[in-house]
Amino acid sequence: MGFPGTWMTESGSMIYRVVPKCACSTIGQIMFYSDNGAFFDGDIHDSKDRLHKWGQEASRPAIEAGIRDHGGLVFTCVRNPYTRILSAFFDKIAGIQRNGNRYRGKLVPMLTQRYGVDVEGDFDQIASFRRFLLFARDTIRYRRPMDPDIHWSAMSGHVSTLVANGGRYDRVFFTERFQDGMQDVLAQVSTPHSVDLDTIPRFNESEGHGPKRLHPVEAYFDDLSMHLMYEMYKLDFELFHYEFENPANKMPLREVDLDEVHAKLGPRAVA
Repeated sequence: MGFPGTWMTESGSMIYRVVPKCACSTIGQIMFYSDNGAFFDGDIHDSKDRLHKWGQEASRPAIEAGIRDHGGLVFTCVRNPYTRILSAFFDKIAGIQRNGNRYRGKLVPMLTQRYGVDVEGDFDQIASFRRFLLFARDTIRYRRPMDPDIHWSAMSGHVSTLVANGGRYDRVFFTERFQDGMQDVLAQVSTPHSVDLDTIPRFNESEGHGPKRLHPVEAYFDDLSMHLMYEMYKLDFELFHYEFENPANKMPLREVDLDEVHAKLGPRAVA
């Protein structure tokens, strides 16, 4: 299985397990800058060199060695499940992608036909999102009508692959406290180029892809929606200490317990 979704600076200073919709573009650009003294020109997900990625065959031995020898700081970043899936909906379902097309080609027409999701014109955001949520649940729970997409599959599933294959995290921080979390990571590593977080832009590559969210987070989640969220993301709420009962509270209740993460997501953990 290896270490899918893992990026590492070529200097070996930082090893990052990507979790989609959790500031991954900004984190990737910071890592790129810390080695090269300049940002990648474009979406960091499109880079092919100067940043090791598991998806690049030539990078795999270096990433494997980095995780095995624990030479760099190993970290990831998580986000409130309520705001994360809303972001996935507005970006990937309601939005137009950088190539000018809908995400995954025929996905949106299928959602319209089978789930009644409408994302054209001045659509009812709340009704369409709740119907999308039924689809997301079906993909996660039943793997129908397709496998879950990386942008709405559980964060714990992404985070677990590194642990299950022998890696260990030094830090798991929150998108909602990004400045503090990323600064803590940078303070613990030595990089070829120093990074001043106060001057680093936020590389939100999905911004502008979709319509603006018109309502507060809690308006999108009725009792049924919250039930579906718990069915999909129970472990995410528990492991990363977000408040399930109150969608209006996006902030974590306490810091992540790394021992708990490794115990519950490791190779000996029982689902």
